[in-house]
Amino acid sequence: MSAAAEFVEAPATVATRPPTGRPTLLVAELRGTGDISILIPFLQSALARYDVTLLAPPNAATLVRRFAPAVELFPCVAPWALFSGPAAQYWPWRGLGGLVRTLRARRFDAAASIWPIARDHLFLRLIRARRLLGYGRDLAGWLLDDNLGGRGHVHRPEAWRRLAERLELPPVTMAQPRMRPPVSAKHIVLHSGASQPIRVWPLARYAALLKRVRDRGWTVEILCDRLQLAAWRELDETGARVAASMDDLIDTLASGAAFLGNDSGPGHIAALCGVPTFTLFGPQIPELFAPGHPRAAWIEGQPCRYKPCFDRCHYAEPFCLTGIQSDAVWSRLESWLDGLTKA
Repeated sequence: MSAAAEFVEAPATVATRPPTGRPTLLVAELRGTGDISILIPFLQSALARYDVTLLAPPNAATLVRRFAPAVELFPCVAPWALFSGPAAQYWPWRGLGGLVRTLRARRFDAAASIWPIARDHLFLRLIRARRLLGYGRDLAGWLLDDNLGGRGHVHRPEAWRRLAERLELPPVTMAQPRMRPPVSAKHIVLHSGASQPIRVWPLARYAALLKRVRDRGWTVEILCDRLQLAAWRELDETGARVAASMDDLIDTLASGAAFLGNDSGPGHIAALCGVPTFTLFGPQIPELFAPGHPRAAWIEGQPCRYKPCFDRCHYAEPFCLTGIQSDAVWSRLESWLDGLTKA
């Protein structure tokens, strides 16, 4: 599991927010930290017009506090939105029912989600917002009052941007300002983990890549998942470490002049911190999941007729990702890094 997904924070009980007279908006993002990071610019824009409440997993707490502190967070673990694990098998009906009743009493003017999943829309419909916006598909579009679907899958940042337009919000920009200056102009932060194992490029290939990066004068800081530490030690990367907290993860990513890693949450957090990203894609495709930084770059996984498979690989291993060799990555990464130093 990616370090970004390990920090399951338990925010304090949500306090009732006094009415301000402004319209109210409920935003649902029931999945991972990368998805929350992609959402943050939309939340920042929505605050210009609405009192915003976010329905999201507990590990969204630090991201909301750091980047959109005026947003009210209702923590929610939705079993149908999880990839795996015990929580995906256990449906806390009483807790979900209580949450629906609490939110229903708020009488939201609007509710929104970008996932084209009927179960999300049905859950939001139970909250009875006056207007439900989203991306419906097939026969489930009737659950929405305002359906922006029908054009196939949409790049996640673009999906939130279109929702902002429909709600007549200030423009949502992909270019987030740098959170802080980098440690140096040639300092790169690598995160080698991912919440889904089939998104993890082999560590030995990362190690070979880092030797070339260092030969070009770059310093490297390695963050990894807990289960990867021993492997990094065997590769003589004794400085590799696991982020101690979500705050530590954010601050470390923000210290880089560039980010390198898998298609996972840390890359999207880096982009949110204003750091250019280079991503290794496997089962997913950049057209949907590339980080939103305007200088984001990537290498796409090998062709597969099932892509995007949404992390349900049809084979014993994700050949789309393991088929990418270090030389192929370096040929793109080298020119991208050179371009950053010349900017």
